[in-house]
Amino acid sequence: MDDCFYFTRRVIGNGKVVCWVSKPLCPKCKKAKMGKPVEKGKVKIRATEYVCPSCNYTVGKAEFEPTLNAEAMYTCPHCRKEGGSTTPYKRKSIGGVQALRFACEHCGGFIDVTKKLAEKKK
Repeated sequence: MDDCFYFTRRVIGNGKVVCWVSKPLCPKCKKAKMGKPVEKGKVKIRATEYVCPSCNYTVGKAEFEPTLNAEAMYTCPHCRKEGGSTTPYKRKSIGGVQALRFACEHCGGFIDVTKKLAEKKK
């Protein structure tokens, strides 16, 4: 869990998804993993930048997050086959809700991982 920016387990219809975004190595020193800044021993929750704990290299949130990839292991709710997929870590508005969208490698159906407790509009 310490190596992830984002992690979730969801049940979607007849399927399930485990989705995560791994922390990459610092692009400058390549020694430590980038993360949110730590102030007074606590991680800053609503940080607008990411910092390398080794060399203190700082990158803004807006330019850093598009370089990340979300990975998922799933059981497809459409065809019920297991698989894995990767997509850029960029939420899109799908049915009025922010979601990460993965395509099933077997049937091509879409698997949407929404934000917490959000449901699509019908």
